[in-house]
Parts: sequence; structure tokens; C-alpha cells
Amino acid sequence: MTRTLILNCDMGESYGAWTIGDDAAIMPLIDAANIACGGHAGDPGTMRHCVTLARRHGTEVGAHVSYPDLQGFGRRAMDIRGPELIDLIHYQIGALDGIARTHGTRVSFVKPHGALYHAMLSDSLVLSDVMRAVAGWHADLSLVVLATPRDRKTVELAVQHGLTLQYEAFADRGYTSRGLLIPRDKPGALLTLEEATEQSLAIAQNNLRTPKGKRIPVSADTLCVHGDTPGAVKMIRAIRSALDKK
Repeated sequence: MTRTLILNCDMGESYGAWTIGDDAAIMPLIDAANIACGGHAGDPGTMRHCVTLARRHGTEVGAHVSYPDLQGFGRRAMDIRGPELIDLIHYQIGALDGIARTHGTRVSFVKPHGALYHAMLSDSLVLSDVMRAVAGWHADLSLVVLATPRDRKTVELAVQHGLTLQYEAFADRGYTSRGLLIPRDKPGALLTLEEATEQSLAIAQNNLRTPKGKRIPVSADTLCVHGDTPGAVKMIRAIRSALDKK
């Protein structure tokens, strides 16, 4: 059975004098935008630019929250948890949501970035803190988590916090046999346009496999492409076209 996937993109990562990705070209091609909120990238002007584009193209707006790590692009692990982590997440959601509401839209979901995203997979306390932060927001928000073979503890925590989860797979990243992402510094971590397009269709058909042919049971709601990947616009356009034709 082929699933209809929400195509999302990590974007809005320019800040100051630095331009990262082509947000204007990407926005019309996607269904949901994971916009950086100043933790790992992004600044107020970039957030404004992205939410304006999102409203124009009818794209859902999500807060791409992270550890406070501009120098490491949010990819370095940090020992932050409890009220401090919850405050950081609220701070970032608030920044983006305030700008979004000023421009006629709103944040509707949260997706952690980089090291924080991976910490949720390995540390149940971090996962619980992230869920508490999202559930504690004054408006309903869903939380994006990695689509792996369903972890009962994650589901139970989501129910406990009254959260809706969106299960996410990745178009442009390689997978291990356990259904996790290959670390970025390892061979096979980053896929070519052709590989990413083929993998996107496999995910839509719930037929994701490792290079050795092992099937990975990944049932996803939403599919991510990274906006800072070289050639991202061309890749996203190819994936969008392939998904629309399936």
C-alpha cells in the first residue's frame, strides 16, 4: 500500500551575513517547513522571510528547535535537561510563533534538530522533557519524531502528555539495519538525488531497505529533505514530482 506523505524541509537556516539554502525556491515545493528559531541557525529576519513565504504558498509552519549551538549548527550533544531545556524550547517556539502570528500564520508543530533530535532517541528523560515543553505550550502542537519500529515507551509518553506524534522518515539520509540514520561522518550517510528519489518512493510504499537488501519497517507520516544539502532545490523538485506521480 502506498502512503501519502507530507513533504517537509529543514530550512530558514540563514543568519546575519550568512546565506544557507534557497528558502524561496524550496517553499512552493513542500507541505511543511521546519524553520530554525535561532538555536542552531536562523535570525528574526530569516524567520520573517520564511513565514511570509509559507503563508503565500499555504505551507505549514513548524518550529525547528535545537540546543543553543550556533557554532556547531546544533549537531553537538549538550547536557541540558529539565526546566532549562523546556525553557529553551519555549523560547524558540515563542520567537517563531510571534513572528508567524504577526504575518498571518502560526506554528502548528515542533521538530527538534540535530543533537537534540537524536538525544530523544537515546535518552527517555530528554524525550519526556521535549514532550513536556510541547504539551505545555498554550496552543495545540504536534511533535515530529523519527519513524522507527514503534517504541512503546514513546507512544505511552505521548499519550501521557496528550500529544499527537508525526512519524518522520528521511529522503536524503542513509539508514542502518536498525532503522536509525547513519551518522553524517560515515560512508552512505548522505544520498545522491537519484538515491534520495528512489528511497522516497520506497518509504511511501513502506518498503525501505538497507543497501544489503534488509527491509526496515518504517511507517512514516512525513518525509524530510534538508534545505542545506548541495543541490537541495533540484532534489526536492525530483522527489515532489516522483511522489505526485506514484
